[in-house]
Amino acid sequence: MQRKIEVTKKVFAIIAIASIAALVCTRSSAGTSVAAADAAATYKAKCASCHGADGGGQTATGKKLKLKDLRGAEVQGMSDDQLLAVISKGKGKMPGYEKSLGAATCKGLVAYIRGLKK
Repeated sequence: MQRKIEVTKKVFAIIAIASIAALVCTRSSAGTSVAAADAAATYKAKCASCHGADGGGQTATGKKLKLKDLRGAEVQGMSDDQLLAVISKGKGKMPGYEKSLGAATCKGLVAYIRGLKK
């Protein structure tokens, strides 16, 4: 009888550990998808009016300002730090967004723009 109790305790301990591990993994992947969804929403709200939904820059404003294609080799060839600096601090006619969006959101936009690659 004592042996059955010990085995049962061990089984429950293993189930508890596995459940906690599954919960942690689920939260991590959910956090990633939420962050990606936030970056997509931010891009749509703040960037797409000039850069276009696809990043091609073929909007009226994008054409007027002669924006680079975010999907192209020139932009995609930039390091993450270079791209982050442009988004955060601005460059040329593009304003910086770090003060209004925050550093974490700007980093999320870097990842989003990487996903636009041709």
